[in-house]
Amino acid sequence: MNMEFIRKLPIPMDIKRDFPITKQMENVRLKRDAEIKKVFTGESEKFLLVIGPCSADSRDPVLEYISRLRKVQDNVKDKIIIIPRVYTNKPRTTGEGYKGMLHQPDPEQSSDMLKGIIAIRELHMSALKDYGFTCADEMLYPDNHRYLSDLLAYVAIGARSVEDQQHRLAASGLNVPVGMKNPTEGDLTIMLNGIRAAQHPHTFIYRGWEVKSKGNRFAHAVLRGYTDYSGNALPNYHYENLQSLYGVYYESGLENPAVIVDTNHSNSGKMYLEQIRIAKDVMYSRKVNADIRTLVKGLMIESYLEDGAQKIGENVFGKSITDPCLGWEKTEKLIYQIADDL
Repeated sequence: MNMEFIRKLPIPMDIKRDFPITKQMENVRLKRDAEIKKVFTGESEKFLLVIGPCSADSRDPVLEYISRLRKVQDNVKDKIIIIPRVYTNKPRTTGEGYKGMLHQPDPEQSSDMLKGIIAIRELHMSALKDYGFTCADEMLYPDNHRYLSDLLAYVAIGARSVEDQQHRLAASGLNVPVGMKNPTEGDLTIMLNGIRAAQHPHTFIYRGWEVKSKGNRFAHAVLRGYTDYSGNALPNYHYENLQSLYGVYYESGLENPAVIVDTNHSNSGKMYLEQIRIAKDVMYSRKVNADIRTLVKGLMIESYLEDGAQKIGENVFGKSITDPCLGWEKTEKLIYQIADDL
């Protein structure tokens, strides 16, 4: 075998034992879980914002960002549920480059997976304990989800993973909403098939166990745009896209039809400032069409303390080292504008 076995890592049960959540933290999580699920069932008309850095690259700036979100959340709590985006893995198309805090808790140092597992758990624990936020993370590696399963409010399945059977099966066993992105080439059938698979029970192998899932009725769609065969970024957030998806979704018989619109990636052509215009466009579509308002439950926005992005080693506090993000001033203004539109 062409690989080196470095060390055996602790199983999730051991990490949870060494870094446990308190009863108070669990109660906050359960309350937030119930509130968020009511948005998907239609019992609540609140709007979801999954918002935060492209990649949660460093503890201190991420927690500073979350502390600011806390103040805004308190001001818009009657209309909006904020789910901080704390993505601790960074998928790479070619596998090269920085892969996120799980791999490198210090972006300027080499990989250390044990330190990474502890770092991401402590980060999510701080968000919950100190600021009352359960957060969103991407399930890039299904086997690793258990390290954070008692802390997360929302799980994303990326555009490159949505067709993978293990991701679909693992999603069927989660008890929080799972957003399944359309694939990079834009085939919505693949995304809807992923949602269908995630909503059904399955028996499969997970972490060396034969397990049986119950199905996740809160699996739903995330529209992130797509690229054509020439590599051009094309959006799928427009009024016509949402209206068309409404018909297909409801004809499919899937439970709790819901869409979260990703305002970045191919929807913006990775032009991060376009997220403001796209968010306003989606809000207008919801305002003028009752079906779209019923379907679109929220937005996914890439945002950090500082505008844009930097290279690793520049060390600008709270500036993305992966994809460019909206800075805090623009973010705060946008959240309040969304609240006004609601």
